[in-house]
Amino acid sequence: MKLYISEGNPHCLKVLAAVELTRVQCDVQCVNHEERVVPFLSRPALPALLLPSGGHLFSSNAICQYLFETSGQKPNTLITQWLEWESTELQPALLQALHMAVLQGKATEASKSLQGPLSYLDQCLSKGATPYLTAEAVSVVDVVLWGALHPFLSDSSLALGESKSVQAWFERLAGEKACQAAAQRVLQGKGLEALKSFMQRQPAPHFSQRRDAQSSNNTSSEVEEGERVVSEEEMESAALTWSRGLTACPEPTQRQHPILPQEGQRNLLVTSALPYVNNVPHLGNIIGCVLSADVFARYGRLRGWNMLYVCGTDEYGTATENKAREEGLTPQQICDKYHAVHADIYRWFQVDFDYFGRTTTQKQTEIAQNIFWRLHERGFLLEDTVEQLRCESCQRFLADRFVEGVCPHCSYPEARGDQCDKCGRLINAVELKNPQCKVCSKTPIIRSSKHLFLDLPKLESSLGQWLDKSTGSGDWTANAKQITRSWLRDGLKPRCITRDLKWGTPVPHPDFAEKVFYVWFDAPIGYLSITANYTNQWEKWWKNPKQVELYNFMAKDNVPFHSVVFPCSLLGAQDNYTLVNHLVATEYLNYEDTKFSKSRGIGVFGDMAMDTGIPSDVWRFYLLYVRPEGQDSAFSWADMALKNNSELLNNLGNFINRAGMFVTKFFEGCVPAMELLAEEKTLLAQVGWELRQYIHLMDKVKIRDALKHILNISRHGNQYIQVNEPWKKIKGGDQDRQRAGTVTGVSVNIACLLAVMLQPYMPTVSQTIREQLNAPAACLGAMLSGAGSVVCSLPAGHHIGTVSPLFQKLEADQIMALKKRFGGQQNTAGTEQAPPGTTPTPVAANDGAAVSGADPERAKQLTQAVAEQGDKVRVLKSQKAEKAAITAEVAKLLDLKKQLALAEGKSPEPAPQKGKKK
Repeated sequence: MKLYISEGNPHCLKVLAAVELTRVQCDVQCVNHEERVVPFLSRPALPALLLPSGGHLFSSNAICQYLFETSGQKPNTLITQWLEWESTELQPALLQALHMAVLQGKATEASKSLQGPLSYLDQCLSKGATPYLTAEAVSVVDVVLWGALHPFLSDSSLALGESKSVQAWFERLAGEKACQAAAQRVLQGKGLEALKSFMQRQPAPHFSQRRDAQSSNNTSSEVEEGERVVSEEEMESAALTWSRGLTACPEPTQRQHPILPQEGQRNLLVTSALPYVNNVPHLGNIIGCVLSADVFARYGRLRGWNMLYVCGTDEYGTATENKAREEGLTPQQICDKYHAVHADIYRWFQVDFDYFGRTTTQKQTEIAQNIFWRLHERGFLLEDTVEQLRCESCQRFLADRFVEGVCPHCSYPEARGDQCDKCGRLINAVELKNPQCKVCSKTPIIRSSKHLFLDLPKLESSLGQWLDKSTGSGDWTANAKQITRSWLRDGLKPRCITRDLKWGTPVPHPDFAEKVFYVWFDAPIGYLSITANYTNQWEKWWKNPKQVELYNFMAKDNVPFHSVVFPCSLLGAQDNYTLVNHLVATEYLNYEDTKFSKSRGIGVFGDMAMDTGIPSDVWRFYLLYVRPEGQDSAFSWADMALKNNSELLNNLGNFINRAGMFVTKFFEGCVPAMELLAEEKTLLAQVGWELRQYIHLMDKVKIRDALKHILNISRHGNQYIQVNEPWKKIKGGDQDRQRAGTVTGVSVNIACLLAVMLQPYMPTVSQTIREQLNAPAACLGAMLSGAGSVVCSLPAGHHIGTVSPLFQKLEADQIMALKKRFGGQQNTAGTEQAPPGTTPTPVAANDGAAVSGADPERAKQLTQAVAEQGDKVRVLKSQKAEKAAITAEVAKLLDLKKQLALAEGKSPEPAPQKGKKK
């Protein structure tokens, strides 16, 4: 084995100490920070461990784990929890502290940012019964945390508070010869100063609040962030990068099908949860899986990764049978009809699958039955008689999702027969209280039937080992980890894999010939069969875990089936299957203040979005802007109009259009010569930082947060144009005209960069910008390679095309009409005025005390009317409409509120203020 490190890299401390402590034979080679030692990565990654197999580990924690496991120390739950805490809680605080202490000289402020994690660590150590974090002897956790904290805890000049237990623990480790040798080799006795060269190459962390704690509907301008100071070194580096242009950048290669894994490349297999064919997807379904996966796949292609993105419709099950009976068609005809509906919707949303298939295929039967037999032969299946709910009215056993009742765990009244949406617990349908058939609303009875089960307890050990590795090295979202841990914490139980249905993949066992596979055994195998229908070399993707990284995209309700049930099926099959490396789960997207409901006509569904007159790119932008990454978010018509009119029209579109128009109007469509002054170098450094943040976040699949950095760049650009006023300078002398040329040329080049960054989010807008600027194809890959490069892609003399506006304003009346159209039964409110002479005489009110004349029905109508009028006022204000128009609408709103107060039996006059002095 060979370990590559670099001096001054704090992440190398822990791995060097781990090599010495474990005594694993390993050749250590020191290289510079920019050395690319991992061939399939487009950016430097150090430390890196070359394994005997030829593979690489390039996460410092993963390297430490590997070394300790090689030496015989097996991981356990406590070790896994501590390593996760180090990477998710301690490291972000450390990066911020290092940036402040090393690059900004703010050691005191840096120390304060570590107080929270150090306090937690101190409490845990003080309560522990052992001298080290997990045992009597040093474990991988101790080494990882020692290496992370060494730059600060070894500096006696830093005031890190009264963390006595931490200090005692740190001194014990610092006394180890292995730790002393690692610190000397990496820091060479220079302390924090030794880290400066490394830290200057890292993207600066955010100094604002954690975004997860903020509403996902906030505009970037609403999030307060400190002004970033740009150093002289950054300015000169940005200018040098800019000057290189596109000379050494090849044009991107076109996709050649079939796409197969390639030696020496980063091979990414991307899947999104298979949408059920019977349901037309709503906006929450679209953002939760297919759209999020599409953005990441498009981004990966721009990065030069070898990507395959597959999806398809999940077509088996009772729902299809029922739908077929309702429409007088066969199940297959229903699948054919609605598969086409899904394909049309995703095509309109510009979801660029490499292959969009389906599960009702011969390949599905072959692969599912093969996995079944392998599980059976290896003893991972059980037979048992189970009680099931049967609807005598419908004359059938009921599939889990066709039973609804009260959750036995949390008493939620609309729990499904397989899972409760409120508490997330799995349920056996017979456990539901007051169950009802969702087809006919009759109460089902309990009947017995013999079934096959996947023996999850027997696979629990293998699953746990794989999960520790996958969640430790991959980008799993926090909710995916949490949901998976809760399953394991409760202990796994055998899971039924057969059902008494007709429409499904047949069970090949002769004793169960009348049954089909249960959807959550069968459906995930659809990923494999869909790939097999794409290429007969499908096993190069699905039986190739050393070369392939698998990304699964889904909403959080699908997590346990992708993190536990499906992996257990593949682990038990023992056929070298590729298992998920990165599980990306969103929270839920709601509609306004309620849930989407097709039956009640509430919310926008995919086929309806096509008929709104709003371009699909605008839909994509807004859904991605409010993507529920860390918490549930909501679609709002008023907010969509606000984001379109402020962010797209006034910010992004305004900057790009002005930059192009200046070239056309002032320089006859030809990019002028540019002479960079300090102001341009500062701007390019700021834009470069935003680009690196974008790449860092997109690499981690933080799609919503990355989008904000695109909008930040256009904000920088607008400010740059506004301050320099090229439309005035072009009328001045030679020096002013030259200045106008520089501002115009730099601006139009930043517009070209924005076109590239927008491509994963708004592909049509991106293409339009590139066509208007006549941008060379090479710009697509050049700017997103490595850590990101802001280069001059449109040099002096470049001729641009015809420039025109990119976005249209969403008017208040248009938005109000759409909100009413998609409000369903909630929108029965009338806004008619009360007849003359019917207003009751108000009586004295104390803090809203009731008055006579309450009308609950009218109050309900007026509540809706007030909400709609409030939205109208907010939209007008966001559009900066004329004051008279806003005043008139505000007056209507106040009048409606008075009517509402009367209808609720309250005084329309405000309650008197108590205790206020004039």
